[in-house]
Amino acid sequence: MTASLERVLRAFLEDPTASRYGYDLMKATGLQSGTLYPLLARLKDDGLVDSRWEPPDESGQRPRVYYQLTPEGVSRARLELAQLSLNRGDARAGATRPVPGSAG
Repeated sequence: MTASLERVLRAFLEDPTASRYGYDLMKATGLQSGTLYPLLARLKDDGLVDSRWEPPDESGQRPRVYYQLTPEGVSRARLELAQLSLNRGDARAGATRPVPGSAG
């Protein structure tokens, strides 16, 4: 898992039922549009994210595309992030364990 994907999944999981638009996700993740939008497209192609256009309102707000994790996306995101956390824990624990047979 890339660091960019991890940031996007964590942002979505802050509130898995919320729809997020691109600029909102850019602010939440610190990613640039050239990184974020291809990632969202890949997640959509994989069936993990749905998107919908929201038309402009009377205040003149521009149309936006809102993204939301699908139920499968929520499950997979939680699973992938939990696995990542376990792997990081194993790596940290391994770095501090003495080597078998060494004095220590």
